[in-house]
Amino acid sequence: MTKSTNIKSIALVANSTWNIYNFRQNLIDRFIKEGYEVFVIAPVDEYISYREKYSEVRHFNLRMMDRDGTNPFRDILLVLEMIRRYRKLSPDVVLHFTNKPNIYGGIAAKIAGVKSIAVVTGLGHAFINNGLTKSIMEWLYRQTGMLHEKFIFENADDRALFIQLKIISESKSISVKGCGVDTEYFKQSTAPKSAENIIFTFIGRLLYDKGIREFVSAARIIKAKHPEVQFWVVGELDDDNPSTVDRDELVRWIDQDTIIYQGFHKDIRPIINESNCIVLPSYREGLPRTILEAMSMSRPVITTDTAGCRETVDEGLNGYLVPIKDVDALAVAIQKIIDLTPEERTNMGIQGREKVLKEFNDQLIADNIFNIVQKAINN
Repeated sequence: MTKSTNIKSIALVANSTWNIYNFRQNLIDRFIKEGYEVFVIAPVDEYISYREKYSEVRHFNLRMMDRDGTNPFRDILLVLEMIRRYRKLSPDVVLHFTNKPNIYGGIAAKIAGVKSIAVVTGLGHAFINNGLTKSIMEWLYRQTGMLHEKFIFENADDRALFIQLKIISESKSISVKGCGVDTEYFKQSTAPKSAENIIFTFIGRLLYDKGIREFVSAARIIKAKHPEVQFWVVGELDDDNPSTVDRDELVRWIDQDTIIYQGFHKDIRPIINESNCIVLPSYREGLPRTILEAMSMSRPVITTDTAGCRETVDEGLNGYLVPIKDVDALAVAIQKIIDLTPEERTNMGIQGREKVLKEFNDQLIADNIFNIVQKAINN
């Protein structure tokens, strides 16, 4: 099954269909609008339901992709699978997302004779924790970096790090502001008016690297002074990630009434709507999507002064930044939100909404990436 003649085509390659469903629909919309034939190559999961909206998109299962696996023989088979698929489809350009597609997809694209762009969506657990895995990742990126036409980073810090490590040059890289947020879907909403029953909410995968332990520890400090304040946790365990929260520890947090665990919600808008502030004390992000979604719904935010996260906050205007792993500083920032009047919290949320509209709108991000792809094809 090959592409139609005289029609430009693009392949979007990711480590899961979940990634496509949650983060790439704005790109699919833009490329279809411009007359491109769009291929998606990713392991099939429950989020294949996105095809109901995009009947014209051809989806191909990526059988050998093991997102967090370290089996070199399986990775060799992954490269061979990619080579066969790229040769058969012969897209004008392949847009890779996340680390494994960036590394192994670059090799496959070069062998298959198609142009490739790597999108670094965040450096994740490997780069947060110094060790053998980080050294291997750096080495792999250094060996394969020259195989791509361009590197797109979702924050400026990751780009600067790759340049510092001499993985890529400045001219071969560019940063955009995340994958964008749909500001129509995440509409501005009226903030809760209660000055007492304030709700602080953590939304994300239940990973220690997301700062959930610090969130719980700060909650204990605050609840000792303000027992009426609630701390919600929304998200699911990720057993494939080495940073996943221990299940017994999660049960202890719940039993101690430190947090109210809301489980996983596919649609988090009602959760954001009931919350006064969204908190993500992450150690590192590409661009924290849940923070942007909260800002789009005009909620104040608290996050960390680290790669990706720091780009979302104008200190004191739409939220607060705290150092990573600093429970006391996090508790202080939470207390600052509590001390605001409802009107002050509302104004802070409005500032966040305006920042999203100007900098993080998903259509703006799609335009930026489309233009980068066009230049790569024309070159």
